[in-house]
Amino acid sequence: MEVLMMEASNRQEANAPAMPVCTADRKSPPKKKLEDVDDDTSSITRGNGKESIDIIFENITYTVNLGFRKGQKDILHGINGRLPSKQLIALMGPSGAGKSTLLDILSGFRVTGVDGTVFVNGRVRHLNSFRKCTAYITQEDRLEPLLTVLENMRVAADLKLPTDTPRYEKETIIEEILTTLGLYEHLHTRSGRLSGGQKKRLSIALELVNNPTVMFLDEPTTGLDSSSCMHVVNLLKVLARQDRTIVCTIHQPSASLFQLFDQVYVLAKGDCLYQGATHKLVPYLENMKLPCPMYHNPADYIIELACGEYGEDKVDILKNGSQNGRNLQWFDNPEALRDAKTLRAVHPLKDSHIMQKNSGIHATNFIHQIKVLLRRGLIMCKRDTTLTHLRIGVNLLVGVMLGSVFLRSGADGSRVLDNYNLLFSILIHHMMTTMMLTIVTFPMQMAILLKEHFNRWYSLKAFYVAITVIDVPLSIFCCILFSLIVYAMTAQPLEIIRFSMFLIISLMIMFIGQGTGLMIGAVFNVVNGTFMGPTLSVPLMMFAGFGVSLRDLPSYLKWGSYLSYLRYGLEGFVGAIYGLNRPVLPCEEKGELYCHYKYPSKFLSDIAMNGDQFWNDLIALTTILVITRCGAYLLLRWKIVSMR
Repeated sequence: MEVLMMEASNRQEANAPAMPVCTADRKSPPKKKLEDVDDDTSSITRGNGKESIDIIFENITYTVNLGFRKGQKDILHGINGRLPSKQLIALMGPSGAGKSTLLDILSGFRVTGVDGTVFVNGRVRHLNSFRKCTAYITQEDRLEPLLTVLENMRVAADLKLPTDTPRYEKETIIEEILTTLGLYEHLHTRSGRLSGGQKKRLSIALELVNNPTVMFLDEPTTGLDSSSCMHVVNLLKVLARQDRTIVCTIHQPSASLFQLFDQVYVLAKGDCLYQGATHKLVPYLENMKLPCPMYHNPADYIIELACGEYGEDKVDILKNGSQNGRNLQWFDNPEALRDAKTLRAVHPLKDSHIMQKNSGIHATNFIHQIKVLLRRGLIMCKRDTTLTHLRIGVNLLVGVMLGSVFLRSGADGSRVLDNYNLLFSILIHHMMTTMMLTIVTFPMQMAILLKEHFNRWYSLKAFYVAITVIDVPLSIFCCILFSLIVYAMTAQPLEIIRFSMFLIISLMIMFIGQGTGLMIGAVFNVVNGTFMGPTLSVPLMMFAGFGVSLRDLPSYLKWGSYLSYLRYGLEGFVGAIYGLNRPVLPCEEKGELYCHYKYPSKFLSDIAMNGDQFWNDLIALTTILVITRCGAYLLLRWKIVSMR
């Protein structure tokens, strides 16, 4: 194994780039061999004085509700365990054994339905304080695909390190981490174009920026080939030797991969079958009268036992042998394991950074978080063809199409109804394009939000403000472009006051449609969201007063017209085009002896709308805008809390 690692490191040295991360006047950093990192822990730990952490958990149970009148189900059944520092620990078990659930509970990601006690250095865990020194790396590589490796690392450094950290120090930290993890030569590669192993290493690199003491990884080898698996696990072992506690779930490792772990914790149906040193698993099985067959991978054999392939009674034997995690005799030097009381004495409260409760959970302040997120969002907007280029193209194309279909309808008294149809079509365009685009794209950001928010990169408020602000310039540009094309081609009245009213209503409908999309996208996935969006839009159209005038609505449905923002948008459009005492319209239709709607007041009377309600409509739209934006934030917050 050492020979393979040396060869990989030598190849890495040969391909090292000539330029460092940030400056051209320094020499390229030397490549470190993975074996050498143990002797030079400053490459990542940076001497920040953080102490190692020992975790003890006792009588952990987890219960989930199965649904209305379906009762509850216990996933974990009072399990116990020890997670010593400087150890690479594997949580193993068949599918459905509770590995990921236990990892979520230990990391603090899952809190609802959990019972039992988790001790950190002998004291009951204070969750917010514990999260300051931990990192949770999910099974999926939740990275911003449009950002390069260096840009992702700079965002992480700006958000996870204190604001008073000098820029050169941040760049040095980034350089050291990328060099150690073998990503230095991929500085300017977008993360979406990295290989699976490189993405996994980048996910780890992002969380190493603030030097966490405890790292939780969910299935870090999933989807990787054997070589990449070995590289990732070797890296984790190096990190564990640097005073870190590293816990990861793993499904069914090969024999060589299994031997790299220091400790293993085996689960089956929510019970502990074994915990202790990896190399003592075979002696443990022999002691339980369940010897591992010759030339059989111990990891495969224990999984087969856990699945009940050799009988359910074997599962009970192993559970009793481990005392559901209380038996510590299969650790290396079990007599050296300290109990909670002794750990408290070794790690006094005044010296323990894990017990500090006064400072905020985030490393930077609210304003700084917004600045960094806006900078990241601006880069992504420039590179995202869907949210930027396609959106501009769609508004340009639809504007020309509507202008061609309703050419000069705004100046012809005989085509007032056609122009009325145009105004409603514009409303639907503004609502549906922004709403559906948000419904489709926002759930994709939810995965990244969950990871970064839980790992204390930024607050939810900062994220929400950033995504709201970053879209404003593009929305305004698209709306102005669309409005100029349609307004000019359809020969609407060329008065600055009327065009301003028309543009303001268009912007309000666009922003409300986006807010509605955020509300739907925060709760539903893409498939359900694309169904809910149009479905909820139908009653909004029905109560807008287009097909059926507001006076003809049944009395028991009139309340709907006050909730439909399309009603206020349509009334605002009509007021902008036909209100303000607009004079008699010329009739250009040949052969017509009578032009019914050449008097705008007659048209307003027939559709049961007044031309002087613009400010009331604007106030109503502003109120609905505030409600949708606040509602989207509250639903997003509820979604995050409910997932935990």
